[in-house]
Amino acid sequence: MQDIHHILKTYWGYEQFRPLQEEIIRSVLAGKDTLALLPTGGGKSLCFQVPALAQEGLCLVITPLIALMKDQVEQLKRRGINAVAVYSGMSRREIDVALDNCVYGGVKFLYLSPERLFTDIFQERVKRMKVNLLAVDEAHCISQWGYDFRPPYLQLAELREVLPLVPVIALTATATAQVKADIQEKLRFATPHVFQKSFARANLSYSCLYTEDKVNRLLEVLQRMPGQSIVYVRSRRQTVEVAKFLQARRITATAYHAGLKFEQRNAVQQAWIQDQVRVMVATNAFGMGIDKPDVRLVVHLDLPESLEAYYQEAGRAGRDEQYAYATILYGPNDVAELQRKVAEAHPAIDFIRRVYQCLANYYQLAVGSGLMGSFDFDLAAFARNYKLQALEVHHAIKRLEAEGYLLLNEGYYAPSRLMLVLENTELYSFQLKHPEHDRLIRLILRLYGGEAFANFVKVSEPKLAQYLNATEQEVRRKLEYLHKLQVINYEPQHDAPQLTFTAPREEASRLLLNTKKLEALRERALQQAKEMARYVETHNRCRTQLLLEYFGEISDARCRICDYCLAARKKEREGAAQEGLREKVLELVKAQAWLPRELVQQFEPKHAETVTALVRELLDLGHLKYKESGKLEAVE
Repeated sequence: MQDIHHILKTYWGYEQFRPLQEEIIRSVLAGKDTLALLPTGGGKSLCFQVPALAQEGLCLVITPLIALMKDQVEQLKRRGINAVAVYSGMSRREIDVALDNCVYGGVKFLYLSPERLFTDIFQERVKRMKVNLLAVDEAHCISQWGYDFRPPYLQLAELREVLPLVPVIALTATATAQVKADIQEKLRFATPHVFQKSFARANLSYSCLYTEDKVNRLLEVLQRMPGQSIVYVRSRRQTVEVAKFLQARRITATAYHAGLKFEQRNAVQQAWIQDQVRVMVATNAFGMGIDKPDVRLVVHLDLPESLEAYYQEAGRAGRDEQYAYATILYGPNDVAELQRKVAEAHPAIDFIRRVYQCLANYYQLAVGSGLMGSFDFDLAAFARNYKLQALEVHHAIKRLEAEGYLLLNEGYYAPSRLMLVLENTELYSFQLKHPEHDRLIRLILRLYGGEAFANFVKVSEPKLAQYLNATEQEVRRKLEYLHKLQVINYEPQHDAPQLTFTAPREEASRLLLNTKKLEALRERALQQAKEMARYVETHNRCRTQLLLEYFGEISDARCRICDYCLAARKKEREGAAQEGLREKVLELVKAQAWLPRELVQQFEPKHAETVTALVRELLDLGHLKYKESGKLEAVE
């Protein structure tokens, strides 16, 4: 077993671990089932990556977030660590190669989306893998009491039966006491073993500001608080409108949402990361996996659906441990609007069945077929085709997800990939017989080398076209033709949301929809919305205390930096100052009688209003009185 500090220094360049990381890692290395709760930016990934590298074998990482999965795989590869990912949208051949490499190719990390756990292709291979650790990221998804329940996570208990001697580490940034207990029960922890860093963020100032003019109040906040910022809104249209509003007022801003093409998303993201743009106006599609430590401000213009979601999104500010702000701007109808939107997100059973039937028709799936089939999905086009409302369709698909029938992944970018199918000698023979393809094949061999015989490699059609002095369209046609001839396996790039059928297609009328569970999920979502509303509308408690209480962490200590604490401190200072002014007024009047105007002039102009009010108060209380001359004197 390798030294964990040596691994940290070698691969990440850090001299020491962050708080709790080392304790969590040593627990895992001792073979204990471990639940780790660390806030956003707390370094959760190191807690399974380091112990996996310290031992022989492979770490199996379960995560539902494809963008984050791909990002972590790329980061590990850049550090010289062999990692692969399997997710919706990959071809069977790509999955086959990736899993074979996990058995034979020295892969250290296999990232897997949960719906892939019990496919035949994975079940067949996992028994031959030398798995040293099972890491369950976003572990709150296993609990229906959490805020993002995913039925495929429940299959993890069965995976533990396949890997009985392999310890599990479950990781999340947010979990109530009920969710923590549920995670350990569902993952069959041998004994409870929880490491939890306080949910308190000592450097993060929370505030909730009431306003009837959100965009102008946002402008004020941005003008008062400098630095890189994220502004979260609910809709794609709002991202564009708010960004344009800020641009017109000379604040550099850009819009980000899942409907943008990859090139656009990447361009605006990079501009913001590199500080070329100050404000990112985004839907909640933005932020997961973005490692930017110097965000100074996160503003929500719409209420998040739960405190868990809010805590994660707000937590993207101040990851460098420097002072930062998390602000909610809310208006007169926001709480009612949140309750309405949550209720809308749970459509009637008949409508859910109708959407399912339309999807089956759309993709021409016969009853009993379609298991783990993934399809590009254009929500707007689908809704138009069947004369449905796009938002209602989205909600129905989410309920079908909760029942384990479908999975919708928002758009993610997958570049073009290819792999050479023919062996060296067969390929050479093909080139001799088909000289029209010789230049392209030689170019592929020169650019991608022997790696293309063993793995799928990313290819750039524009780059190939440039070398061949051809058009991109010509290159794509040639690659597709070579694919048909089974010379290569070619997967063109795509950047569309993926809809996956996680169960064989059923007759819509025979869908086993658990109405009791769906109603429980609806009630839970409404309760979470109420907790969100309570947080926003409470003005007599420390905001950090409110958040800690929600997550089951009771503290008497005030954060001293939220809107309530700052107002309380200001009031205390004003009270102390006022007491000093009161004593000085009495001292002056005891020394001699004063006309009120003359008495006020004995103080700095900024205190004039306060002194005038104090004189009235002291007269009402009988500590001062007027003489016949109109002057004030003290009452003994």
